[in-house]
Amino acid sequence: SLQAFFKGLQQKEKYIIIYFLSCKRAELLYNYIHTQGQSSPVIIERLEIMRKDTYQEVTNIIIEALETGVKPWVRPWEESNIEPLRHNGEAYKGINTVTLWAVAMKKGYQSQFWMTFKQAKELGAQVKKGEKSAPVFYANKLVVEDEESQNEELRTIHYMKSYSVFNAEQIEGLPQDFYFTPKKSKVLDNSKRIKLVDDFIANTGAEIINGSNAGYSPFYDHIALPKFEQFNSANGYYATALHELSHWTGAKHRLNRIVTTEMAEKEYAKEELVAELAATFLGASLGLSLDITGNHASYINGWLKVLKEDKRAIFRASSQAQKAADFLHNLQLQQAKAA
Repeated sequence: SLQAFFKGLQQKEKYIIIYFLSCKRAELLYNYIHTQGQSSPVIIERLEIMRKDTYQEVTNIIIEALETGVKPWVRPWEESNIEPLRHNGEAYKGINTVTLWAVAMKKGYQSQFWMTFKQAKELGAQVKKGEKSAPVFYANKLVVEDEESQNEELRTIHYMKSYSVFNAEQIEGLPQDFYFTPKKSKVLDNSKRIKLVDDFIANTGAEIINGSNAGYSPFYDHIALPKFEQFNSANGYYATALHELSHWTGAKHRLNRIVTTEMAEKEYAKEELVAELAATFLGASLGLSLDITGNHASYINGWLKVLKEDKRAIFRASSQAQKAADFLHNLQLQQAKAA
């Protein structure tokens, strides 16, 4: 635990470590401790782990795919957009969904199950020799007592931790269910509507008006959407509707992402990435295979610029996208209770 960092350290040393951790500069902290000549084995062991830049590792996977014109969260075959699952069947969320989709696409994995080395062993299985893991993340916090504070105040530092998982196809000896081809997403009949998704959209309570172009208006707080019959496919209609609903969640009185009616180019690209991911998450949870924006060059170029400038951008976008998807799902529950 990172709590071990603080055992036996002087108050000055604690403040130095807090500073570097809060700035997310583990590399600088590592170098600082080495130059002081007072490095504790516990600290060095933990910092060796922290030095691995998992933020950049994940961002590089996304960038590599986007630079070839491929969105790593969309696979254009029937099994696409199936939620990645833990060994117990629980779905991953947020950045973990994006990361595991990207790794699965890059490596060609078809199984939706992922697990740690220990979990595989507990199931009587073994990771194949030479297989490389994928990172998954979770939020953690470190509570530190401020010894110089008269009120004995505590300071909380929030940070991201990661651990390694393997796809079922990298593991030998698992029960056969883990190797099954995932349940296929619904192949949309281009001429038919889907009641499940129509009800989902209606239950959000969003104001949707007929328009010649699709879009969400922050000023009027409504969504313009052409009629179903005007789209070339059912896929196009539902992908567009879920995308605009994801923008709709960003209003100031909802999730407060869209704070102005006019966005700068970079902020627009960030919001489009959030809506893209949120709609993809929604499609996966509804069992649909949806390509939200297609491989539109302007979108991809905007996302590449954002990701190359900030290795944490995909983490923030994934977190905001998950919040947007969860917000829309919660509206379904509220509607059901009111019925």
